[in-house]
Amino acid sequence: MQKIKSLMARQGLKSPQESMADLSPVENLRIPSKEELRELREQPIDPQAEQEIIDSIEEVYFSNDSFDMVQHELEKLPPELNLQELEEYRDKLKRQQAAVSKKVADLILEKQPAYVKELERVTALQTNLQLAAVICTNARRQLSVAKEGFTEASLGLLANQRRRHLLTGLLKSLRTIKTLVKLTHMEEDYPGAIQLCLECQKAASTFKHYSCIRTIIPLFLFFPPFPLTLALFSSLSSAYFWLQEQLDVALSKTCKHFDVSHYTKVQLAYTLLGKTQTAMDQLHMHFTQAIHNTVFQVVLGYVELCAGNADTKFQKMQYKDLCTHITLDSYIPCLTDLCKALWEVMLSYHRTMQWHEEHDKQETTPTPGKGFTCSLAVDRSYVKKKLEHGLTRIWQDVQLKVKAYILGTDMSNFKYDDFIVVLDVISRLMQVGEEFCGSKSEVLQESIKRQSVNYFKNYHRARLEELRMFLENETWELCPVKSNFNIAQLHEFKFMGQCRSPSVSPSRQAVSSTSPAQEELSLFQQYQREGNPFEMHMEHKEEETEDVLASNGYESDELEKSVYQDYDSDSDVPEELKQDYVDEQTGDAPLKSVPRETMRSKKKSDYNLNKTNAPILTNTTLNVIRLVGKYMQMMNILKPIAFDVIHCVSQLFDYYLYAVYTFFGRNDMYESSGLGLISSRLRTTLNRIQESLIDMTSTHPTANLGTEDRKEKVPSPHLSQLVVLTNSGTLYGLAQRVVATESLVFLAEQFESLQSHLDTMMPAAKKPFLQQFYSQTVSTASELRKPIYWIVAAKAIDYEQMLLMMAGVKWDIREIMSQHNVYVDVLLKEFEQFNKRLGEVSRHVRIPLPVSNVLWEHCIRLANRTLVEGYANVKKCSNEGRALMQLDFQQFLMKLEKLTDLRPIPDKEFVETYIKAYYLTENDMEQFIKNHREYSMKQLANLVNVCLGSHINKKARQKLLAAIDDIDRPKR
Repeated sequence: MQKIKSLMARQGLKSPQESMADLSPVENLRIPSKEELRELREQPIDPQAEQEIIDSIEEVYFSNDSFDMVQHELEKLPPELNLQELEEYRDKLKRQQAAVSKKVADLILEKQPAYVKELERVTALQTNLQLAAVICTNARRQLSVAKEGFTEASLGLLANQRRRHLLTGLLKSLRTIKTLVKLTHMEEDYPGAIQLCLECQKAASTFKHYSCIRTIIPLFLFFPPFPLTLALFSSLSSAYFWLQEQLDVALSKTCKHFDVSHYTKVQLAYTLLGKTQTAMDQLHMHFTQAIHNTVFQVVLGYVELCAGNADTKFQKMQYKDLCTHITLDSYIPCLTDLCKALWEVMLSYHRTMQWHEEHDKQETTPTPGKGFTCSLAVDRSYVKKKLEHGLTRIWQDVQLKVKAYILGTDMSNFKYDDFIVVLDVISRLMQVGEEFCGSKSEVLQESIKRQSVNYFKNYHRARLEELRMFLENETWELCPVKSNFNIAQLHEFKFMGQCRSPSVSPSRQAVSSTSPAQEELSLFQQYQREGNPFEMHMEHKEEETEDVLASNGYESDELEKSVYQDYDSDSDVPEELKQDYVDEQTGDAPLKSVPRETMRSKKKSDYNLNKTNAPILTNTTLNVIRLVGKYMQMMNILKPIAFDVIHCVSQLFDYYLYAVYTFFGRNDMYESSGLGLISSRLRTTLNRIQESLIDMTSTHPTANLGTEDRKEKVPSPHLSQLVVLTNSGTLYGLAQRVVATESLVFLAEQFESLQSHLDTMMPAAKKPFLQQFYSQTVSTASELRKPIYWIVAAKAIDYEQMLLMMAGVKWDIREIMSQHNVYVDVLLKEFEQFNKRLGEVSRHVRIPLPVSNVLWEHCIRLANRTLVEGYANVKKCSNEGRALMQLDFQQFLMKLEKLTDLRPIPDKEFVETYIKAYYLTENDMEQFIKNHREYSMKQLANLVNVCLGSHINKKARQKLLAAIDDIDRPKR
């Protein structure tokens, strides 16, 4: 049956029900004629065969989709058409169509009586509906007349009068309640407002069984003349929620400016509401929001101020992006204001905790209702834990905000003082964090460490270049300072005696020794009521200017003049007894009342005059010391970069040492001198400095260094052209050599005094580096005296002239002489002249005792070795000649001891042992050759050829000479 319906729909036919629905009662009615129905029914067909024909119809014809039957049949046609097959297929389709049509006709005839009956009912219903419409119209007209004439005119007036009487009292009460609520809100009496609201709600709940209370809102909805009364009554039910919103706003105000009375009212109000825990959750949310809004507004204000009229829509930027628009000029003021604002938030949180701690101790707590006492302990425990956990959370938010600000700007081009201020502010903030929640501020430390390392690398690179410039323009003149000069007098080292930053524990200990009562107070205690730990007090800067320079390098010009007058008047003092100097070891300068005899009795080896122990240093030395102080300030404030700073401090010393050595001590004649002028430790240190610090590409273009390596290195400095080291009249620049070398020694002494302080700052894992720096570099500074002053000693005395004079002496004499040779007097005259020139140099630069000792030691050692070399050049020598050698040497020693206090005389045994070797036998000579490798092969060969030549045979001589050749003699 369903298939028949589908096929009827496909062919445009309709079912009987649909046909009836489409027909109007009269007009659209069409009944098939009896002839048509009869014709269809009279077609004889077997019902079973008819059903089989219908079943044979393809399923696609019964589809509800749009289906084109003609297209379908055409597509089924084979490529080659057969007329007979087509006619058979056409007959089949006609049979199927006839079966379907007959089935449809049967269905129509079967439903026709029901269709006629239903049509009659529809017609009757239409007539009844028309009658009902007339009745309703008449009824409505009569009701309208009744309403106007009776209900509104009589009963409505009575009902309204009664209702108005009831509402008048309610309106009066509501107005009173509204006035009270407004008054309590204006005075921020939140507990009173909530108490009043609760009482009103309780009263409404109590009398809700009265019809005036139960029906008041529906009545108001139908009577708009009373909107004010409706609003007032609605406030009874909504005041509870409205007051909670206002209470939340009041709670948020405590995050920036905590007021005890205000917060007490807010907490009591939440207690009355029974929402103490909810209040604490809201409070932490408000603190988080306060931190975000505060930092954003502070940074936004500076960015907009610096941007001027530029339309960059900063309001819509993220805070992290906004921080990148801070200018260098406004960076520090903005950072300070940022920390001030965050301090206010943290102080409010701190005072909030204090309020709860004090509140918990009070026993006179009001109990507003039943069950409050039971829940009080639970609420207090929750609040305590919530506040304690909130400490870390709030400090973490503060750190992240400040970190974004710190990393938002490249501080590599900051001035040193500005960067120190930044470190000082962050250090103070980290102290706040430590006192706030015991945090070590890892986030802040890491961010400021990144900026500090970046800044310090650039800063140190610039300072090394600046140091090179200073060294290349340094004339190595004495920088006059007071005799009591100390690095603690310099502004850069003031932090070692006073607290520059509150986070520095040594400084805090120093402060605590002077003001223990003040040190016991934390920042939150000091600034609880007023003030701010981040206030920039410019007036606290050093008001006193450092006074470390002397007028002319002396304590008194008059004293200098008087002493020089005494010095110049000593014309009667023998030239060889230069006793017009003051001993450095006493440390006392002669006064005007000191007699000349006393001055003459002073040691003559220290060329000090009256300058006592005033340090010898240059402007460059002073700048290096100041730079070390600045480095230590940075290290003192920010401990995480201590190793990087100390490494750079060591590079400053390394470069200064290398420069002094390069300018005054580098000479290719060291090895040939045999004096061991440079120790292996000093040589290792110089090689290390050259490899790790010196950029050799400028002097060696073929050197292959990477870009990163070159960034870490500095070109080798060059000596200023104004410094002349070849003039014999100035002892080959002795004054400049003394100033350079002794300033280096003074610098090393200052480093030694700072070792303990640096050691406390250095991380434990890096302390071996510091110890190695001091043991292998700082301690070698004084060793530079030998190579530097050796050049002066090698040129100050004419040793070649002495060798020529010794070559003219006849040593194969036959009688013992009582008079020494002339070359001895000439050599002593050279020493006297050297002594006099030292005195002249000392008029300009104090020559300390160690320096004079090194100079005399070099001169004497060179003279003694020249004597041995002269004796080794002798071709013939008798026993009397050997005695003459001893006489000459003894005369030399006797006169030399009057010129110098150096004891013992250097290399005295070197000469005496060589002279005594003339008396050795063949066997002793062989042992002597093995034991005394300090003599050259030529000198030993001369002993064999001259001294033993007449006493041994040729074979023995060859044996001793072979022993000399076989010995590998290291140079001393």
